[in-house]
Amino acid sequence: QLVAYEVKRMKAEEGNKQKILRHIKELAEKLYKNTPPPAVTMHKVQRPTEGCHLRLHQKPFPRLDEGTVQWIIDQATAKLQTAPPAVKAEKNSRPARADWNLFPAAILERNGNALANSARRLEVVRNCISYVFENKMLEAKKLFPAVLRAMKGRAARHCLTQELHLHVQQNRAVLDHQQFDFVIRMMNCCLQDCTAMDEHGIAAALLPLVTAFCRKLSPGITQFAYSCVQEHV
Repeated sequence: QLVAYEVKRMKAEEGNKQKILRHIKELAEKLYKNTPPPAVTMHKVQRPTEGCHLRLHQKPFPRLDEGTVQWIIDQATAKLQTAPPAVKAEKNSRPARADWNLFPAAILERNGNALANSARRLEVVRNCISYVFENKMLEAKKLFPAVLRAMKGRAARHCLTQELHLHVQQNRAVLDHQQFDFVIRMMNCCLQDCTAMDEHGIAAALLPLVTAFCRKLSPGITQFAYSCVQEHV
């Protein structure tokens, strides 16, 4: 912001080394004043009480149950192989009932806030894509940083593929240069944040899209989106 507001001044000072250095020093001072001090974290470790090593009533470490340990290992292996987790056999056949009165209000409120935040992120992604295809580039630029941040969540990446697929169905795959740039940057960010678990989901959903979206570089020459994203694993 400091630099953006003083573009004219910087252009006027081009060629004058002393003025440029003075200007840089002023910017540095402003940035230094606005930088918060580093947070110092103190770790408090309680000292053992006197004579604790002489106590005889300490309980021995319990014997581990082989079946439970094996079940935990099987579940972890199933998750790694993206297979459905194993079902643990319950001794009691009665279904457990959740008593919502036992949950603290803070936990319920936090979960509600998380859901609301997730819904807002998806709405931002949808709005930004709509602005791009409606050629409202100023509004799209305002939302773009939030969209790139949202791409770290799988739900937002899935939302991106769905929205782009809708525009392909509406025969809106041929883009102008600005639209093409926005779509490519979103696709790149989406693929960058993809994990191995997304390979057959989000990445696979993008494959037909990158062969559909294109722009005309000149008469008879068309550039497709895959030429800009094909370096991703």
